[in-house]
Amino acid sequence: MRLRVLIPLLSVLLLPSGTASADPTPPVRDFGNGADRNEEAAGVAESKAKTLRELAPELSWHSDHGRGYPRRTTLPIPPENPADASIKLGLIPHHAIAAKLNQLQAVGDRVSAEVVGRSAGGRDMYLVTVTAPESAAETRRQEQLRRQIESGRAVQARKYKAPVFVNGNIHGNEWEGTDANLRVIEELATSTSPQIKDLLAHTRLYFNITANPDGRVLGQRPNGNGFDLNRDFVTASQPETRAMRQIMIDNQPVVMIDLHGYVNGTLVEPTTPPHGANYEYDLFIRNAYANALGIEQAILALGYTPEKDGTFPPQIPFRDSAEGWDDWPPIFTPQYAPFHGAVASHTIEFPMRVNGSDYTTQPVAELQRRSRINVDIASAAIRATYTFVQNNREKLVGDQVEMFRRGAAGEPSKQVPLGIVPGFGPEDVYNTTYPRAYAVPATGPSAARLVDHLIANDVKVDKAVLPFRAGGRTYPPGTYVVDMRQPKRGMANVMLEAGADISPRVDAMYDISGWSHGLLWGATADPITDRRFHVAAVPVSAASPTGSVPHSSGPLALKVDDAKAVRALNDLLGQGVAVTLAADGVAIVPASAREAARTAADRYGVPFTKAPQASGTPLSSVRIAAAASADELFTLRELGFAVTPVSTAVLNAGFDWSGTDVLFVSSGLSYGALNPAARTAIEAFMARGGVVTRGGTGANFNAAAGLLTVTAVAGRGDANGVVTVSSTTGPVGTGSPAHSFVYSPRWFTALGPEVKVEQSYTAEGPLVAGHWRANADGTGGPEAARGQAAVVSGRDERGAAVVLFGTEPMFRNHPKGLFPQVARALFWTASSAKVLTP
Repeated sequence: MRLRVLIPLLSVLLLPSGTASADPTPPVRDFGNGADRNEEAAGVAESKAKTLRELAPELSWHSDHGRGYPRRTTLPIPPENPADASIKLGLIPHHAIAAKLNQLQAVGDRVSAEVVGRSAGGRDMYLVTVTAPESAAETRRQEQLRRQIESGRAVQARKYKAPVFVNGNIHGNEWEGTDANLRVIEELATSTSPQIKDLLAHTRLYFNITANPDGRVLGQRPNGNGFDLNRDFVTASQPETRAMRQIMIDNQPVVMIDLHGYVNGTLVEPTTPPHGANYEYDLFIRNAYANALGIEQAILALGYTPEKDGTFPPQIPFRDSAEGWDDWPPIFTPQYAPFHGAVASHTIEFPMRVNGSDYTTQPVAELQRRSRINVDIASAAIRATYTFVQNNREKLVGDQVEMFRRGAAGEPSKQVPLGIVPGFGPEDVYNTTYPRAYAVPATGPSAARLVDHLIANDVKVDKAVLPFRAGGRTYPPGTYVVDMRQPKRGMANVMLEAGADISPRVDAMYDISGWSHGLLWGATADPITDRRFHVAAVPVSAASPTGSVPHSSGPLALKVDDAKAVRALNDLLGQGVAVTLAADGVAIVPASAREAARTAADRYGVPFTKAPQASGTPLSSVRIAAAASADELFTLRELGFAVTPVSTAVLNAGFDWSGTDVLFVSSGLSYGALNPAARTAIEAFMARGGVVTRGGTGANFNAAAGLLTVTAVAGRGDANGVVTVSSTTGPVGTGSPAHSFVYSPRWFTALGPEVKVEQSYTAEGPLVAGHWRANADGTGGPEAARGQAAVVSGRDERGAAVVLFGTEPMFRNHPKGLFPQVARALFWTASSAKVLTP
């Protein structure tokens, strides 16, 4: 690969938008010039596709731009499942979808169906493309136009088939989006209308039939791993999310809608403030509001009324509400899609509830009546959306070009003019400041994970081949550089920036308000604000390997500072390797296990070094009984721990503690609700085992069981975000990062003599980004948490080694840089209880 020498020239940076440099062929190229970067990107497209498949092996599908349409695929038909929860509602069960799609493909030449991924439970996900036939050459031309648009260069919009994306059933027990998708596909496949013929000649409609097959079958909101997929987009921990992400990257929809339930009357976004600061919101709000009005009219035209049917008129939060339904975090599908080109995206919440207690208590006939209404309304929303695109195609394509152009040109965040749509006021204005670039030092698996994640999200990343200086610091060769003059700079920035404290601006948020891959994923992502710096770099399609074993003889050291290191350590322990843990938290691997270490280094990308000492506290595999949330169970298993879920009911039914080293408590376990036999058994366990708790349930368990002497203080229940912390050199605090994450935070006061502070909220702040206000009575705010203990450890008089977390170190599998802290707590409580018990 030829070397690119990249330099931000002050004269170029100061040119007006769209103005070319006076010297078209400068001897040193502008760092981050959008056109150059995208031409280079086209050259590594095949390598990138291979990388994405390696990062997400369940994605055997990747959009094939070399084939025309239709693409007739005979979908495999799964076994019939009479227990499918959708059957009761008169809706299509998952096992019947493939046969229906095979049938629709045979109707004519408009419908193509493909398997684009598999759920956590192994069920197929189906993407249907509906468009007028295309030759392979025409499809390649469409892809060339798409790439040109993504680079921010104008195209003849009349020649481009505007992509529309409809996502159905992302919450498994919000079923009807799937059935609406199938209804509309059949209409489009069979219609003889000139309007539909014109629509399909100028658009491609992509339907993700069911985004959550597991939840659909089981009648539950999350997928088979217990994850709410509509909270996972910037983390992408689940295979379904990764499949949806790839659909959006490959097809670059101008408009998308996400079909949900149940809000009566039907809720149609756009949202209330706060609005995501990394969007080109002036482009977004005009289109999103206009489409919402059209959807509203299409639903009203169905004729449903409160008196006759129990359905209320649609509501548009932006117009009809003050706050509480925001588009701030990019964790939802419609809030993620704009970073890949959607200039309008919507959550649609159809009205008639059929899940929860209604599913079990309402008569079947009533449930089916409600579902029919929901399918009608969802279908109307789809039709209104494709009609909006049909009527505004050239404008929408032009706005998508402009969105990407601003990123490629490195323009400042644009402040949206007041009144751009009716009701848009100062409360709606949110902006960010883009740095010139981010530097990510190649310090090990954490940096590699972050870089690979950026690339998987279609962010362009370079790697320095020579040392360079920026921001008053010299960076070595191998440092990754994220040029913020790129079309998807919003995607890069929303992940890497620290975020903002929005507590003063709104009273309540719909979901989380803080996240940061740059602060919470264990890697360093330095914003570079210099207007001029030189770096010689090459584009990368994957992070460089990070695993290594030194050539010297003797014992090896593994720094347990990353999730991959925890996984490698658990792998070695599972093989029976006699690993010890030094006082500084470094794992010592004996020289006899060098071959096993080499395998672990290759498999997990972890670097081993020469050990300065050969001994420490002996470690063994930790077996965990966990009363925990689904995301915590998933994360603990992902780290390589053996985990058995428990609850109050499980313990009361009789639980064998002989296979448990540590009890983890954060959800679903009440010490006071244990029966006498269960209480006797858990008391016996606490005389020899460890206990780790998190949050309110964990604090209550600690108090009821009489473990550590602390008073747990609760922050406001909906408070969440990135916080600053300071750590001690205790067994858990050692090596912990300077930032943590909280949701419904806790802190600990009135500490007993047996209690050691492992980590505290800093005296300044501590909130960096998120939303954290005090309660109405003035308690529970971030000011009250300043300087207080966030994580503590100690030893109960019965023998249990105990760690209490007031933070959320495994929240939705996102704060990956905090996972090692949890692992240290588990190893310490297990080994300390065993070693120190008389």
